[in-house]
Amino acid sequence: MPLLDVRHLTVDLPTPSGWVRPVADVSFSLDPGATLGLVGESGSGKTMLALSLLGLLPPSARRSGDALFSTEFRISSFEFRPANEALNLITLPEDKLRRLRGSALSMIFQEPMTALNPVLRIGAQIEEAIAVHNPSLRKDEIHRRALAALEQAAVPDPAARAAQFPHQLSGGLRQRALIAMALSCGPRLLIADEPTTALDVTIQKQILDLLKTLRAQLGLAMLFIAHDLAVVSQIAEKIAVMYAGRIVEEGPTAEILRRPRHPYTEGLLRAAPSLEKKTLQPIPGSVPQLDALPPGCAFEPRCPVRLPECSLALPGLRAVSPSHRARCVLVKSENGN
Repeated sequence: MPLLDVRHLTVDLPTPSGWVRPVADVSFSLDPGATLGLVGESGSGKTMLALSLLGLLPPSARRSGDALFSTEFRISSFEFRPANEALNLITLPEDKLRRLRGSALSMIFQEPMTALNPVLRIGAQIEEAIAVHNPSLRKDEIHRRALAALEQAAVPDPAARAAQFPHQLSGGLRQRALIAMALSCGPRLLIADEPTTALDVTIQKQILDLLKTLRAQLGLAMLFIAHDLAVVSQIAEKIAVMYAGRIVEEGPTAEILRRPRHPYTEGLLRAAPSLEKKTLQPIPGSVPQLDALPPGCAFEPRCPVRLPECSLALPGLRAVSPSHRARCVLVKSENGN
């Protein structure tokens, strides 16, 4: 049974020009202990998808579809839900979702300098999260757990770092503090939103190694969001590529990197730097505005191999193999259709 089973998730937001859809009919599943990499350019809908799972969208947003989360969870001191009864994160009342968010389901937000409160010490911010989800704990026990979370996130000298403010830490240590906060209440699912952005390659590798170690030690499932396929390939067994709010390709990481089947995925790989490349090949154009999407395939205006039929209707996800699908009219399935 998947830990997270997302079915036809759609998010609509009001704008002065009308309703737009940053997440459109997205479906995927995530098994316990597995990692799914969600990849795409800025504006593809990755972060909006993550926020919709946590119920952190603007009040005017509309969500539809299902996001079934299967983990043991105590909603109150009198109500306990076993793991074989999935909670629907889309329809769950806000008070119950608030108890779930930060405990069984947690998120590492991007840009740690803005995600952390600049006027509160690091330890106080982690302790606040622990106290909210464990109101019966004594103050000394909460402090001990906060230091343990920092140690778990490989923060050197946790007691000293807990007494510091965010501006006193390096970018790598701030990111580790966010990881400690996300892990402090023992989640089963961790959403990591661009956790290595703006870090140099050495620190980036350390953060990726840390997340892989924590996943193995704690049995975490992870939804890892990034714009860099090379980064995602180091941590995720499966990849889902998003463009203009939709998944355009999904499958095993090795298979997608070896033989991508959507022109957008191919473009992302060509644009990625490597030691073998003398020059990078950027994808021409940019992600379309949500209130001005093309009538057919959203990537059609930028696609180097587009056909007349690409502008007529939105392609469905076509099976390349039992575990690999792509949303392109050029895709031939394994049976030749």
